[in-house]
Amino acid sequence: MMYQFRRLCLLISILAGIALVIGGFTGNLHIWQPAAVTLAVSLAIGIGALESLKNYQYTAWIITAVVAGMIYPIAFLKWGSFDLRNKWLILVVVQFVMFGMGIQMGLKDFAGLASSGKGVIIGLLCHFSIMPLMGLLLVKVFHFETEIAAGIILIGSCSSGLASNVMVYIARANLVLSVAVTAIATLIAPFMTPLLMKLLAGTLIEIKFFNMMLEIIKIVIVPIGAALVHDYLKRATPKGISTIKIISIACVIWLGALYFGLWATLEQTFVNQEAMASVEIFSFFTGAFLVGVIYHLITLKIKNLDDIMPYISMFGIVYFTTVTTAAGRENLMKVGFLLFLASVIHNGAGYLFGYILSRVFGLDKKSSRTVAFEVGLQNGGMASGLAGSMGKLGTVGLAAAVFSPWMNISGSILANYWRKQALKEEENEQKNS
Repeated sequence: MMYQFRRLCLLISILAGIALVIGGFTGNLHIWQPAAVTLAVSLAIGIGALESLKNYQYTAWIITAVVAGMIYPIAFLKWGSFDLRNKWLILVVVQFVMFGMGIQMGLKDFAGLASSGKGVIIGLLCHFSIMPLMGLLLVKVFHFETEIAAGIILIGSCSSGLASNVMVYIARANLVLSVAVTAIATLIAPFMTPLLMKLLAGTLIEIKFFNMMLEIIKIVIVPIGAALVHDYLKRATPKGISTIKIISIACVIWLGALYFGLWATLEQTFVNQEAMASVEIFSFFTGAFLVGVIYHLITLKIKNLDDIMPYISMFGIVYFTTVTTAAGRENLMKVGFLLFLASVIHNGAGYLFGYILSRVFGLDKKSSRTVAFEVGLQNGGMASGLAGSMGKLGTVGLAAAVFSPWMNISGSILANYWRKQALKEEENEQKNS
């Protein structure tokens, strides 16, 4: 049934393509604009029926989000009096995205450090040097406006995303190393990203190190922490479950006390903002702990919920890609091509230098390919979330909206190429053994 629906969508995309051409030649907005969106949506659904293209469905939805945001920007900025760029809404959506990604991680992933120590260090050093410095170089070469330039440096300074783990798996590279690098890069991002932004983009926009560190903890660490609570409960002993119950009760009491007046009392007690910010982060973690427990209880009833969560994450990324595109439409009209060119160079440099430096430092081919993905693929969701928290989604957030689709396309192409290489290498090893 789904296959037939996808084939129908392919037919609709052909008709929409014809309408787009006619509307374009006649200059009729009422024809080509809806035709363009229909073409993008129908193709995003329809390519699932094509074996050679079905792995690009997610990328097709990201492109659809960009098309819709460019053509109908007003529709994705406000619904009535509600601003879709509201920083709290963006924060919640990004947290959902990170939680969905965190579901794919587990406490066992950190065990990879023991067997991949050298590779992890090389991966982290390459990631937090090549990409931010390459971003700075591109900013100098292309002379982007200050806030757009800061966005390029920002996405270069973010941790690697879980997309790198998928690409490494497809490429038959070192998955243990990939997961370990992603996990550690995510944990140190609250310190490294603000530091790099302060050093490299501090002259472009105001960077408040402590504030950005707290935002990254909220955006990345808190939701992933909730996911790890769920992971722990999957294999928890009776004693561990009892401990979880006690902590959960303490979390409920704390959050309840805040709601019924403790927050106001603490605001009067603590004069400096840093102390209240610490209370806020602690409260976020208590909330995340409860979310992890509640989510685990739900999964006991809905067995396939873990499999559904990555799709919810994808929806979240499509959402803020659309809103970012709509908010930055005028800027994209001016520098969209240059931003795309910058994304290709930035991404390609990550793959190239990540691989070469790994080989220079003595890693084998599989591990070097892994580091290449860890360096080249950035966490676009984190960059968008930080841009939203600054209230600069339409400028600082633009790079993430443009870079993310290309990263998925290039990553898929490179992963499939290296997969063929890996299969040949495995064949040769078997013949020689």
